[in-house]
Amino acid sequence: MAQDIRVKICGLTRPGDVDAAVAAGAGYVGFVFFQKSPRNVDVATARALALRVPPGVAKVALVVDAEDQRLREIVEAVPLDMLQLHGAESSERVREVKARFGLPVMKALGISEAEDLDRAARYAGAADQLLLDAKPPKGATRPGGNAVSFDWDLLRGRDLPLPWMLAGGLTPDNVARAVSRSGARQIDLSSGVESSPGKKDAAKIAALFKALRA
Repeated sequence: MAQDIRVKICGLTRPGDVDAAVAAGAGYVGFVFFQKSPRNVDVATARALALRVPPGVAKVALVVDAEDQRLREIVEAVPLDMLQLHGAESSERVREVKARFGLPVMKALGISEAEDLDRAARYAGAADQLLLDAKPPKGATRPGGNAVSFDWDLLRGRDLPLPWMLAGGLTPDNVARAVSRSGARQIDLSSGVESSPGKKDAAKIAALFKALRA
């Protein structure tokens, strides 16, 4: 299964964590630019981490309702392959960001019920991919990375207008079940492969890929 599933390890903050993700076989690595996140990195740190990533592994910057000035600061300093917009960005904003910065865009959508998936149609022709994450719990200070999942069966047999990635509460213990129930071909993990917030665990990353192969 692992050969067919592309994995994104997000919220990387340390050189060894980048190396562990790449060595395990991640297809994407993600860097978070959001101050309320324990995985937030500054531009200089992200640049140093991104330069460790070999060709063939996509480098993704996660931002939340970022202004153009902030996006320009990130894009000019960090060698990136994709922008992940994890806020309330409209389809018009997604188009604008893609045109202005010349990078593919992944738009995150918060999901808790089937009707939430209907919003995917708004981003057809604007985003390149969707990231389907659980809606944050009440009182949460960030839109993702909250270690909660949604009902994966909502995606069973669902025809979405864009390639998509499953996120939210995934761990080495539940990832095979999540893939089976949702039909996901791409998955995103952050807290599920950590020893503590912002610190990835190489053993958990290895266990994730082992679970996908089993």
